[in-house]
Amino acid sequence: MGSAQTPQQPQGGGSPYSTKTVAIVAAAAVVVAAAGTGAFVLTRDDKKTEANDKPPAASSSPPASSEPAPAGSSPNPRAGGEAKPVIPGWKVVVNTKYGVAYDVPPEWNVNESGVILFYDDEVKNDGKPVITMTGTATFKQEWCTVDKEADGSLEKFSIADAGVKGAQGAKDTAQAATDNTGTWVWAGFAQKEPKGTVKVTDPKEFTTTSGLKGHMVVATAPNVKKEHKCSTDGKAVGFAFKNAVGDFASFAMITAAGVKEEVPTDVSDKILSSIRLSAG
Repeated sequence: MGSAQTPQQPQGGGSPYSTKTVAIVAAAAVVVAAAGTGAFVLTRDDKKTEANDKPPAASSSPPASSEPAPAGSSPNPRAGGEAKPVIPGWKVVVNTKYGVAYDVPPEWNVNESGVILFYDDEVKNDGKPVITMTGTATFKQEWCTVDKEADGSLEKFSIADAGVKGAQGAKDTAQAATDNTGTWVWAGFAQKEPKGTVKVTDPKEFTTTSGLKGHMVVATAPNVKKEHKCSTDGKAVGFAFKNAVGDFASFAMITAAGVKEEVPTDVSDKILSSIRLSAG
């Protein structure tokens, strides 16, 4: 992240996280918006909230937004114990659900372990997520704010979000990377755009620095309708792999595109290179 409002992370409307996001921490609910489209953040101790982990039906529909991390996030809440970054000076993010870790630049915020980022359905508007991720991190969670509904309620948009989701049902890592990454971009930036707006590159074999093998793709949503000042085009970089128990999982980093703060390719490449299996 989704994305989405801020983790909530991405939100709809063309920005990386233009959709609304809801952050539920302990028993308190906080609404946040991210740069993409309609993303929500759920923080709960009950892991049953980590739903919606099935691969999307279509590879062309990406999720949407994320929101800023909820109150209580720390510079690196999951970096305790022996978890250490492999890129000097960066922060480590550990996803215990899928047994994987990755690093993000020092200016990113590592969300607490219970935070789930997702995009909601902008068409049905029923508050249900269309895609979710766990083990998340956010860049500039309040990059842009706008009162989309002109009701005095500001929605916050982040520049980028990252996290991991399952890919049960995928036949291989190429399909998992294509489906999940495309869906993140669709959900965060193109839910209301014509079919075919989201473009996904052919999957290519990729091996991280740790030797973890899989496939990576880049998905984009160019020239989307800009509904408000926080709307942008969207982009996601994804990498799918098998974890230690043989389950398919997919990492995605979703960013607003076409703005000066967009996460550059050299940074996203370094993030991808740092992905490794972890005991948590």
